[in-house]
Amino acid sequence: MLNLAVILRESANARPGAPAIICDQGAMTYAELDARSDAVAAALTARGVRPGDRVALQLPNVPEFPIAFYGILKAGAVAVPLNVLLRAPEIAYQLSDSGTRLLITWGTLLGDATKGAAQAGVADCYAAGPGPVDPVRPFAELTVPVPLRQPLADREPQDVAAIVYTSGTTGRPKGAELTHLQLYMNADIPGRLFELRPDDVVLTVLPLFHVFGLSSTMNAGIRFGAALSLVPRFTPDAVLGAIARDRATIFDGVPTMFTALLAHPDAARYDTSCLRVCISGGDAIPAPVMDGFEQRFGVPILEGYGMTETAATISFNCTEKDRRVYSVGRPVWGVEVQVWDESGYPLPAGSSNVGELVTRGYHTMRGYHDDPAATAEAFAGGWFHTGDLGYFDADGFLFIVDRKKEIIIRGGYNVYPREVEEVLHQHPGILTAAVIGVPDERLGQEVKAFVVPRPGPAPTAAEVIAHCRERLAAYKYPRVVELRSSLPLSGAGKVLKKELR
Repeated sequence: MLNLAVILRESANARPGAPAIICDQGAMTYAELDARSDAVAAALTARGVRPGDRVALQLPNVPEFPIAFYGILKAGAVAVPLNVLLRAPEIAYQLSDSGTRLLITWGTLLGDATKGAAQAGVADCYAAGPGPVDPVRPFAELTVPVPLRQPLADREPQDVAAIVYTSGTTGRPKGAELTHLQLYMNADIPGRLFELRPDDVVLTVLPLFHVFGLSSTMNAGIRFGAALSLVPRFTPDAVLGAIARDRATIFDGVPTMFTALLAHPDAARYDTSCLRVCISGGDAIPAPVMDGFEQRFGVPILEGYGMTETAATISFNCTEKDRRVYSVGRPVWGVEVQVWDESGYPLPAGSSNVGELVTRGYHTMRGYHDDPAATAEAFAGGWFHTGDLGYFDADGFLFIVDRKKEIIIRGGYNVYPREVEEVLHQHPGILTAAVIGVPDERLGQEVKAFVVPRPGPAPTAAEVIAHCRERLAAYKYPRVVELRSSLPLSGAGKVLKKELR
């Protein structure tokens, strides 16, 4: 039996009075977090939630997230974290696809959340945080104290603990089924690699609904009894202020965060000397940003590599002494990685031997929820195909050179062109469209749409952007639109995006 919530229970047993969460509103001890998540587990069970049922949570980085997440696990249910930027149609799809029966959301998100829930037929909804909760019920109903500690529901290591939505380059988002063992090991192994300690304070600004924040930050911190300093939304001042206030020792971030902090003109007025290590993932960090940040703040950045389906760590630069700068490190313990050519043969180490990265081990998902065809394709040959291109050097360090898939990474978030193109094609004035990523100094990449209008009055670029903005999360819609008379096509009629780039 293995229930991932054991990481909270054991840390609460070991250090009940130690801080588990620090935020603007104050601090919460491990004993309090354990008790409040117990209350959620008891309330969910009383409302008919049974082991294996799906419960969605759409919350920013606030104490209610870990309270709800570990309460869901304690009840034996499956957590379905939803991005707080999703719009109603996106929420409806993920609730329906996952088979969610209950939604926990945030007060300021009620408009889209209730519309999406209604479309998906999810009637049992609760809201935490500010603002009126009508027409749903208050989250406080799920946190009424219970007199006794709740036993952890029996779960097998390969049972699903969470369904986290990602996407391929075609089709709609897919739900990666992450198991209790997978998430436990992805909290334990990375935490050991960068020597996470009970006296650490982990700056937690990565969204907890994202697998990087969920697994490598929150679960790893709770596993080792560290304190989580919660920052609901990234701004340089909010992060620097929290580091100084809470004496944070570890900061997990994506490259755009390090870029913004490095560019902050008044960073010197914050005392960040408490930091001992920074961890970067989600995209390749530019060399000038890494070098400049380390020089300015006097703290190393250790870069790693992972994805939603591997929850999240595949490889990591373990320490400042044992690292290869600008690489994503070596595969972590228990994880195998190979570089395959187009025929599926492993390539030897060397920068000239670039191929697709494939991996296998405890870290890979059980599969895509209710999608056996996509699962079989992803695990062809017994290895998980990442869709990324890279190579190993002679010392076993992994370098990522490109993405085989057409993913756009905007500010650390994955944007999938096909999903945006589908929305563009819904516009009555658009004949056809193609979406690519273009370089952006601040965000890494920006979303650009090439649009061919239908005959007649053509929509303006502003109208196209507004159309997408109403239907897509804020990080997905294109900020750049180019109107064209045609798109370059191959002989088979496929849009040649290479020419557009």
